[in-house]
Amino acid sequence: MRMIFVNLPVKSVAASRAFFGALGYGFNEQFSNEETACMVVDENIFVMLLEHQRFRDFITGEISDATKATEVLTCLSADSRAEIDDILAKALAAGAKPWKPVLDMAPMYGCSFQDLDGHVWEYMYMDMAAIGESGPPQ
Repeated sequence: MRMIFVNLPVKSVAASRAFFGALGYGFNEQFSNEETACMVVDENIFVMLLEHQRFRDFITGEISDATKATEVLTCLSADSRAEIDDILAKALAAGAKPWKPVLDMAPMYGCSFQDLDGHVWEYMYMDMAAIGESGPPQ
């Protein structure tokens, strides 16, 4: 079994915990402290939210400013169009900034926003029955 740990620099672990908690995510306290929060996305998917001073322990060079340049697009799947609308509403209410307009391409439906530190998050629903053998729209 493989696991994925996405590591993101944040200015405030407390603020990031409150933000992602408002979106419905829980945290693994065994791997969390004042400088680090281990956000549980799914059974084998985790996001390590690391305050800048802690993040620097793992990198060489500078920490990019996600409010000025896009460093990565983190896209998570959703189970329905309604879940997309719900997560976007929760994110915006918790302080996220809209990033791109809602994507509505028939069988594909998604949203995107920037979290408190400017990291881009996308959520995508794909109606696999409607996509069929032709694959997703280009």
